Amino acid sequence: MNQNVVTMILKNGNATGIIQCNLDEWIGVSYKIPRSKIKEAKELKGINNTGVYILFGVDETIGENRAYIGEAEDIYVRLLQHNKNKQFWSECIVFVSQDNSLNKAHIKFIENELYMKAKNINRYLIENNSKPTKSTLDGADEIRAIKFLEKVMLLTSVYGYHMFDEILKEEFRENINDLLYLTNNNIEYAKGILTDEGFVILKGSKIKSEIATSLSPSLIKYVERERNSKDIKDNVFINDHLCSTPSMAAVIILGRNSNGYNEWKNKEGVRLKDLIN
Repeated sequence: MNQNVVTMILKNGNATGIIQCNLDEWIGVSYKIPRSKIKEAKELKGINNTGVYILFGVDETIGENRAYIGEAEDIYVRLLQHNKNKQFWSECIVFVSQDNSLNKAHIKFIENELYMKAKNINRYLIENNSKPTKSTLDGADEIRAIKFLEKVMLLTSVYGYHMFDEILKEEFRENINDLLYLTNNNIEYAKGILTDEGFVILKGSKIKSEIATSLSPSLIKYVERERNSKDIKDNVFINDHLCSTPSMAAVIILGRNSNGYNEWKNKEGVRLKDLIN
C-alpha cells in the first residue's frame, strides 16, 4: 500500500485560518491561506521563496468552482499583487521549497503540468488567460520537478480541492458490476456509479427536459444550475458528472423529488438501498 505521512499545523488554532502542510521526506512546504489572512502570511517560513500557487473561488452566477494557477520567484509579493488585481478568489494554496532550491525553470515546468492536468480533468473553470509556457528540463532537474509536482497534486486534494483527481477512477470504471441504472416509465435515462467521493452520473446519460413545479424553490434552483453545467449539452451528459448523493443525481435527471436509493438499481433490478444493506 502506498502510504504518505502528512503533518498539518493550524497556524491560527482553527481549521478556517492558515494551515501548514508538510510531507515526510519532502523538500517542500505548503500553506493554505484565506484571503483575509494575507497580511499575516508574510511571517510564514519560506513564503518569499520561489514556488507555485493556486487561487480558488466560486462563480456565483453558475455555481462553478474557479481557479488560477501561477508561479513566482517571490510567492508573497505575487499574492499581494493578486489581492489587488484579481477579485474572484477567497483562498489560496502555495507550495515552496524549504531551502529555496527550486529555480525559475523548475516552477515553469510545474506550473504548465498543473495547468494541463486541471484542464484535462475539467472540474474547475481555469482563470488563466493562456497556457503557461513549459521549461525544458534534463536529468536530475526534471526528476526533481516531477517529484515536487506529485506532492503538489496530493496536498491540493488533502486541502479539499480535487481539481487534479479523476472524477471516476479506473478501479470504478472497470468494474461493470458496480454500474447502476435509472429508468422512468421503462425508459433508461442514466447510468451511474457510487464512488468514494459521491455519485457519478456517467457520460451519455440523459435528463428529462421538464422540471416539476412541486420541487421546492431551492431544489429548482439547484437543478437549473446543475443542468447549466458544462457537462450537459442538449439534455445529454457529455462528461462524467459528480453529485453529492444518489438522490441529488436522480433529482437532476428526473426533474422531480426522488429518493436515489430507490431509483438507482443494478442490472438485476436490485435497488441501491438493498445493495448497501
